[in-house]
Amino acid sequence: MPIKPIKITGTEVLHQQTTEVTEFDSSLESLVADMFLTMEKAPGVGLAAPQVGSNLSVFVYDWTDDDGVRNKGVAINPQLELFGTQKFDRDEHIEGCLSVPGLRYPLERSPLARLTALDLHQEKFTVIAKGWLARIFQHEYDHLQGVLYVDRLTDSDKAEALAEIEEQAWEPESSWLPGEYEEP
Repeated sequence: MPIKPIKITGTEVLHQQTTEVTEFDSSLESLVADMFLTMEKAPGVGLAAPQVGSNLSVFVYDWTDDDGVRNKGVAINPQLELFGTQKFDRDEHIEGCLSVPGLRYPLERSPLARLTALDLHQEKFTVIAKGWLARIFQHEYDHLQGVLYVDRLTDSDKAEALAEIEEQAWEPESSWLPGEYEEP
């Protein structure tokens, strides 16, 4: 199980919609295991397949809430439904992304989400998520649509984020390797 390099914004696979998983085989199991290890080493709470260079519709997540409840899993070919609105707090609703390293911006998300997906055994499951877990699901699901969180920012935040990204001068197809380097 190797740690995978995490692709940085500007890499083609991050900006394209993923393809449905049709083969539930050992290569998919290896990809998921590598994604969990990479996410842990980064460290992160979610990681989508495009972030490690795969165009498959898969993401993993591992987050423990304030009550100590651990939410860990893999979502294959997920569908996501969003519900409700909440008062937006720019100081509380800060988001970052391992594929846009070093940047953090406020982003309004739905407070409630219903994730329906397949697991590695092709078993369908549904998770109702609220708060940060709902945010994680929305963030990772966006990756599968070719959308990064900076694409969803308000105009002024987006302009600032794009200027910061340009300042970084990342080369096309850039990546960083968790465990070997800290998030750039």
